[in-house]
Amino acid sequence: METAQGRQQAAPGAFAAFARFVLCGGGVGLAASFAVAALASRIPWVLANALVTVLSTLLATELHARFTFGAGGRATWRQHAQSAGSAAAGYALTCGAMLVLHQLMAAPGAVLEQAVYLSASALAGVARFAVLRLVVFARNRAQAAAGVRPVHTAAAGPAVFCRAA
Repeated sequence: METAQGRQQAAPGAFAAFARFVLCGGGVGLAASFAVAALASRIPWVLANALVTVLSTLLATELHARFTFGAGGRATWRQHAQSAGSAAAGYALTCGAMLVLHQLMAAPGAVLEQAVYLSASALAGVARFAVLRLVVFARNRAQAAAGVRPVHTAAAGPAVFCRAA
């Protein structure tokens, strides 16, 4: 049986967390951009973007909880809900960017659409990093700094927090 100390993961510094965020979130975002483009050929772009945003946010939040911000385990429902708020803002930004593009150009090419979408996503990603680090996963960093770490049980219930010895 794995001990609590074996599962503890130190919270990374801001630079390391941002590098991990770019790797995890950027990878998911890049895959999402291709998924949106593929789905948009079959359903309206706004719906495709909404579906992909929901799925990619769930995946990215899990990756950020486990690797980016040193939570050391799965994201909680609270973290998923807070993360969804930042993703909704990103969704609004990407939709707005695409709306502006289509107002400026009647039929932009796929490369230009991808460039605009990815640029808007990158801008939203920087803001999302700040929200996730300072709000969503801040509790995990505060607990790590205070020597408190989650103790995961075999049951799928909530983690119990214990002081480090």
